[in-house]
This record gives sequence, structure tokens and C-alpha cells, in this order.
Amino acid sequence: MKKTRLYLSMLAGLMLLNSCSFFELEAPNDPNNPSLGSVSQNASRTQVQNLITGLESRHRDYVFNVTMLFGTMGRELWYLNASDPRWQTDWLGMNNRTANANMFNYLPTYTNPYFAIRQGLTVVDAVRNTNTFTDQEKNAVSGFAKTIMAYQYLIVAMGQYENGIRMNVADIQNPGPFVPLPEALTQIRQLLDEANTELANGGTGNFPLRLTSGFTANGFNTVASLRQLNRAIAARLAVYRQDWQGALEAANASFYNATGNLDAGPAHTYGAPPDQFNPLFFVLNANVTTMMVVHPSVLRDTLANDARVRAKFFRRTSPVSVTSDGTPLSGQYQDRRFPLNTSELKFFRNEELVLIVAEANAQLGNTQAALAAINRIRTAAGVGNYTGATTREALIDEILFQRRYSLWAEPWGHRWIDLRRYNRLNAQNVDVTLDRGSIFRQLARPQAEINWDEYVLTR
Repeated sequence: MKKTRLYLSMLAGLMLLNSCSFFELEAPNDPNNPSLGSVSQNASRTQVQNLITGLESRHRDYVFNVTMLFGTMGRELWYLNASDPRWQTDWLGMNNRTANANMFNYLPTYTNPYFAIRQGLTVVDAVRNTNTFTDQEKNAVSGFAKTIMAYQYLIVAMGQYENGIRMNVADIQNPGPFVPLPEALTQIRQLLDEANTELANGGTGNFPLRLTSGFTANGFNTVASLRQLNRAIAARLAVYRQDWQGALEAANASFYNATGNLDAGPAHTYGAPPDQFNPLFFVLNANVTTMMVVHPSVLRDTLANDARVRAKFFRRTSPVSVTSDGTPLSGQYQDRRFPLNTSELKFFRNEELVLIVAEANAQLGNTQAALAAINRIRTAAGVGNYTGATTREALIDEILFQRRYSLWAEPWGHRWIDLRRYNRLNAQNVDVTLDRGSIFRQLARPQAEINWDEYVLTR
């Protein structure tokens, strides 16, 4: 996969003077990311193939910042980096720092998803305005692009939360207004449903264009299997909307398998230059001062003999340590999930779907179905069946506990989002005693966006 080059003016003044925005694609001489004008009419099959390759590349660009920052805020992990104390001071909110528009290196959690969304819009426009594809093929390609777009919109929504997000970014000179979170989630659901309908009209054979091995080698090479991915994302979204019956319906139409491989699912792929390496890979036991380490509270709260701990966490011979603002931070355990710097990274797994089914059933009062899903996770982890109380609150407590370990440091930031949606972002669940940090509810709206709105209002 060709490495995507991104260009973005981060200064509001430059954005206004040059009409540049967070939603503009600009990658000269990059066939995976051509100008819209060059492919908006009668694009060749090769051009649309390059656009799909570019979409896959942009689809993975969120991974590092979202995983590290959301994971830090949920205290799943610390990203310790001695080269710049702001990785600790800003991201942990040390000494009462806030998640403001000047927060260090948080903007990629906003900009990178919108670049992917704009790439998806280009794919849809190109394939809809060419005679190179059959109507069935057009539906398949457009449905896939919109599915990826919905995934990316949801990233921005989870970071910005009550700030709201822009949904209409088709016109980069006049992007649509910010819409409140509930409306944004509704529109994302509509986009997923639209994509699902297009995929349903896209045939039952193989996807008409070439996808990377992250899709094809994991069983997502057909239009029908991509439709199952669409429904998996819809199930995640339904949980966020507290649409419990909708979550079950979407999960049952996805690649959910109650007794199947919990690791099944599509992946982001990586490679040697000119591609890029897996951004979550760190050499085991390396003598470095930059490392993603397991948060001490995660280790403190583990169940005895939990196989997930053995599979995911590696005990170093010596800890990684940094000191920021006079506060020493030290991590003894690091991530061991990726054997190589080119290892693929699953971005949605059956294990999450099993936990979604457990949560939705618990919320609906389907106790036995919830217990069956919980026990599927627990037995796979080697900790035996659940024997606690079966009230709704007790089952949700258990499900959130299992999500903490099953979905640890996956490229999404589940823990932070889970605690927030259950109103549990507090000192009882987010241990800040060691880093003396703050508990963030959401990220700030970028200053350039604020300036853009002010500029539009005064024109």
C-alpha cells in the first residue's frame, strides 16, 4: 500500500487566507489520492482502484493518536515519551491541565478521520460518474466507501462528544454546521443503513476491486462479508445510542459468531517503506525511553490466571520511566500482541460483538442470553463462568470489566468511551493517583474550526 502523504495548514490564519480546511485533500503526484476533478467524470477502473487503495490507507491513519490518546484518558495505558514532556503533561492533564485547543498532538484524532471521509466521498463520486462499472459494482464500491466513512465519523464523534461534529463536508469551502451528538449519531446510522442497502444491491460475489490482505485474508473479500462488517459497525453504534434491540439485530446480521474465533475480523495492514509500520508495535524489552506501557491499575485489577493478561502483556526486565512536571511515571509491562512491526492490526473483532450481545441482552433483561455471552468470554480467558449477582447493574459491571481486558488498547479507546457512556468517568474508575492528572470527558474543538465559524459569520 502506498503511504499517504497528508498536507494540512494548522494555523487558522493560513486556513482563512488560503481557503484550506481540515476536509481538503491535497496529495500532489499521489495516484491513490488524486484531485477530485481528475476522477469526477469517467474515471477508469485503475483510477477507482487507486482511490480504494488510498481509502484503505487513510482508514488506518487514526490508529496511533486515537489508541494512545483515548487509551491514556481512560487509563488503559501510558504513552511514555521522554523526548517531549507534553506526551505526559498534556495527555494526562497533569497539574490541572485541560483538554483545550492547545493540547499537544490531539488534532490527528480530528483531522485524520476527516481526510478518510473526504477520500470516501471522492470514491463515491468517482464510481457513480463513470461507465466503467456495472450498476451492481457501483453499489458495492459505494457501499464499502460509505461503511468506512461511517466508521471514521464515529471516531470524531467519540472524541468531540458534546461539542458536536460536522457531518456535511462535501463542500470544503462551505462545510455544514456542527450538529449535536445525538443528531450526529442518527446521521451516522443513516449513512450505515444507506451503505448496507447499496451493498445488498452489490451482488453476492467477490468485491469488484482489490482490497488488502487485512480484508481478503480475514474473509472479507466478498460483498456479503463487507455487508457483515457494516452491520458490526452498526451494532457498535447502536450500543452508543442505547438502542439495545437495534444492537442485537445488527450483531445478528454481522459476522458475530457466539462459538467462533473471537479474533475473527478485518484488519489494517502494514509493511516496510514506502508503506508504514504498525504504529502500536514496540520491540520487547528494548532499552528505550519511548514506550506504550500497561497502566498499573489494569495490572492491579486483573483476575488470577486470565489468559488475556499473558497474551497481551509482557513483563520487562526493567521498567520504562520518565519524569514530567516532577512526577515520576514508570511502566513494567508493555504490549506483546504484535510479533513484527509489519503485523496486521484488527480494527473490529468478533470478541467485541460477543460483548455487544452480552450488553444488549443485559439491558433488555434477557439474563440467560447475557450470561451465555459473558461466559463465552470468561471461559476463553480461562477464568471460569460468572457466579455473581444477575441484576442488570451487576451484569453491566461484569460486562464493562470484561470489555476492559478483552478490548484493551484496541484501535478505538473503548475504556474511555465505555466509562463515559455509563457516567463512570470518575476517580473510582479512572486512577489518577500515580500521574496526578485529570479526568477528561471530551477533547476540545480545534481552534481553526472556531476561527472558521467566526470568519463565516462575519463575511
